[in-house]
Amino acid sequence: MKNKIGEKILILRLSAIGDVLHATPVARELKKLQPDCHITWLVSPPADKLLAENPYIDELLVWDRRPLDKAFASFNLPAACRELKKAWVLLKARQFDLVLDIQGLFLTGILALLSGAKRRIGIHERHEGNPFFMSDMAPNIESPHKVHRYLSVLMPLGFDMSNFIPGLTLNLPQNLREFAGNFWQQHGIDMNRPILMVTLRTTWPDKNWAPENFGLALKDLPPQVQIVFCGAPNDEAYIQKAQALLQRPSLSIAGQTSLTELAALLQSADLLLACDTGPLHIADAVGCQTLSLWGPTQPDVYGPLTAGHEFVITPHECRRCLKTKCQHQTNACMQAITPEMVAERLKAIFFPQQTHKRWKNK
Repeated sequence: MKNKIGEKILILRLSAIGDVLHATPVARELKKLQPDCHITWLVSPPADKLLAENPYIDELLVWDRRPLDKAFASFNLPAACRELKKAWVLLKARQFDLVLDIQGLFLTGILALLSGAKRRIGIHERHEGNPFFMSDMAPNIESPHKVHRYLSVLMPLGFDMSNFIPGLTLNLPQNLREFAGNFWQQHGIDMNRPILMVTLRTTWPDKNWAPENFGLALKDLPPQVQIVFCGAPNDEAYIQKAQALLQRPSLSIAGQTSLTELAALLQSADLLLACDTGPLHIADAVGCQTLSLWGPTQPDVYGPLTAGHEFVITPHECRRCLKTKCQHQTNACMQAITPEMVAERLKAIFFPQQTHKRWKNK
């Protein structure tokens, strides 16, 4: 089907942080395909903050899906209808020619239908009856990586995957240009010494590594490496467990930054140590090197595609289950990653710092 000049296109990817960032190449490549198209993106908080400065998005529609999820969980149909109506009001004021549903849920299928667009293209994930709402489906490509799977939605429009150059889009607002330097100075962090940021927790219990393991893996790092723990306010108790085993100074900034402020700090840091979680993908988007730990999910599906990232993959045979909670209730895959394994990789990164391009002047 020939693409229309200046067509109005709606992208549906509501959440979560990592998935929204993984979807940003869709907007970038779409603008290359159709420079004069008008791209609207429907997103749910808090991920909207990561798209606010995206130069490839012409209009950002923010609709909070969390009340709808809560209504569905409590079987409150009237409340669910009220929340859906809020989304419909946002969408009906615009006339879309095309919808790209890169979330592939029953919910996003409904939203695609509510948009009024006659052409609706979905990804080849086939979740929850989503194809029922689509007029077209993306082809089933060989690559398992989410970035590639999301980009496949452009293939019916003529996109050639072989031309794709990896990279996520996360532009920070101008008022954050000096944020990192001021923040580190206020917290006693020397930007002339290596900064290692660490995030302990994820939204999936199955992806978490014990906080004590983090402490043991970090405790023998050279003293010039400054350790900064980040995360949500309720991560503080876990951070304290890790700090208790460090036997050296460290800083916790859990709950002290917004998502974009965290992105600015990561942009100024030298390394992020994390499991498969939102800050990992924020770090990738702003060019911070990462060392990440993998059990129920795997980096060939979710990991950074750009250079400068290293992975510790569980040696346990039970892995890649993609379950939010371990079906064996043992979390054996993450437990099989030992502190010694991570410490060895950290030492390999930090000890040759005199010749490392990012740390040669630190």
